[in-house]
Amino acid sequence: MDFRRVKEYFSWLYYQYQIISCCAVLEPWERSMFNTILLTIFAMVVYTAYVFIPIHIRLAWEFFSKICGYQSTISN
Repeated sequence: MDFRRVKEYFSWLYYQYQIISCCAVLEPWERSMFNTILLTIFAMVVYTAYVFIPIHIRLAWEFFSKICGYQSTISN
C-alpha cells in the first residue's frame, strides 16, 4: 500500500467515526469537547485495564490452582 491509499483509508475511518457519533452535525467547539471527553474516557479505561487486569489474572490463577491442587510458585 502506498502512502496515499493509507491516508485515504484513515480519512475514511475518521469520516465513519464522525457519521456514527454524529460529530458531523456539531459545531467546532462542541466537537472538540466531545472528542476530549471521549479520549479521556478511553485513556482511563486503558489505564485501568493496564493496572488491574494483571492483578485479577494472578488472583484467579492462585484461586484455581488451589482448587485443582496445583502448588503455585508465585510468591507474594
